[in-house]
Amino acid sequence: MIKLVFFFSDSPQPQGYLYQSNHCYTKQFKSLSYPNDQIRAFMHTSAQSPNDNRRNDGIEDSELTHVRPDTGKINMVDVSEKRETHRRAVARGRVSLGPRVFKKVEQNLLKKGDVLTVAELAGVMGAKKTSSLIPLCHNIAINKVNVDLWLDSESDSVVIEASVRCFGKTGVEMEALTAVSVAALTVYDMCKAVSHDITISDIRLVEKSGGKSDYKYEL
Repeated sequence: MIKLVFFFSDSPQPQGYLYQSNHCYTKQFKSLSYPNDQIRAFMHTSAQSPNDNRRNDGIEDSELTHVRPDTGKINMVDVSEKRETHRRAVARGRVSLGPRVFKKVEQNLLKKGDVLTVAELAGVMGAKKTSSLIPLCHNIAINKVNVDLWLDSESDSVVIEASVRCFGKTGVEMEALTAVSVAALTVYDMCKAVSHDITISDIRLVEKSGGKSDYKYEL
């Protein structure tokens, strides 16, 4: 059995669905090969009311492009007809270390070495490997990856920001997000000998430009 979560912004409870909370419903399927009407409902789960501020990226089409509307099977998007443009994406995340680990990172006292430098390099490598890690991502010719890490003494954490650029037919937000994720995991790996009480959080897209729609998250 497969349970999917649906979101209906301004409609009564649909028949056959179990209400959860905040207009969210669940329904179980025996397999992913479910009827077309259910596929269409699933593909429009991100439709939201005008007063809902969770969608602020300007995208009007809410269909899941990685799902075929006729079968519900996975789909790698065909970008052959799209024009090439200069594209950029920025992502950010945080690794909360706690005071003891933070002090060791700040003073470069960990046995594995310079945490920030190793994590920066890991982030760059992660961005270059994105299409090998995320199944339906295109293999993009990246022009530039920049990964920055800095220490936030107020929260005893490491802040990570990755910026990726390319000239191509599809965006690089997944590369930026992967860079931040791999860098964050590397920080954890470098510090886990001292403590396992380390939290990776707040990984999100901050900005993207050059594609069908631009996006910017106000920090």
